[in-house]
Amino acid sequence: MLKQPTIDKLYELRLFGMAKALEEQDASPKYERLDFLDRLALLVDRESAERDTNRLRLRLKQAKLRLTATVEDVDFRHPRGLDKSLVLALAGCRWIREHHNVIITGPTGVGKSYLACALAHKACREGFRALYLRAPRLFDDLALAKADGRYRRVLAAYARIDLLVIDDWGLASLTEEQRRDVLEILEDRHDLRSTLVASQLPIEKWHKVIGDPTLGDAILDRLVHNAHKLTLKGDSLRKKGKKMQS
Repeated sequence: MLKQPTIDKLYELRLFGMAKALEEQDASPKYERLDFLDRLALLVDRESAERDTNRLRLRLKQAKLRLTATVEDVDFRHPRGLDKSLVLALAGCRWIREHHNVIITGPTGVGKSYLACALAHKACREGFRALYLRAPRLFDDLALAKADGRYRRVLAAYARIDLLVIDDWGLASLTEEQRRDVLEILEDRHDLRSTLVASQLPIEKWHKVIGDPTLGDAILDRLVHNAHKLTLKGDSLRKKGKKMQS
């Protein structure tokens, strides 16, 4: 049997996993003992696995995660008030399926960004689309989108993301325009998609940062009422010279 033309056709059809698997079968005599259906099943399994890997790679690229972080590398030994049972439960991603939110608060350097990226990474592994944004960059992007007429398209794109991560929330008081931007984003996602917010400020201080009591109530209502909360504490891991996954 002329295998090379078949392999070439598989590559032309972009069935790269099957092509590579057939090349491996052709190079190893151990596969000769298998019947046709068994060998075909191996080719199909390889193609499926290759496509899953490529889709995951694309989701991670589109997520633009700030840190290379995984839930498996989170260090629960460091005393910072990290609830291991809650983190492991969140790693199951049921909260995303149920359109709940997550809020991570604590002082600088205790691993909030790492944990946020780890949960987003796990979401991508589970087939969800994620996007990581620092709050200052988010507001800059929205201001630019308004200037060039893309504002509604950008909001629509955010609304389609399964998990939107907003890091460094509350570094500065919001302007009137930023308050309304946040409300628009959260209104589109309320009970439809999940949002993760990481902040140095405890939740009780968010009203002051938002700056408007009415809009503050509306924003917090859409974000906090169904949120799982992780409150970290302790000294900065950076000062201790520990890796951020610690």
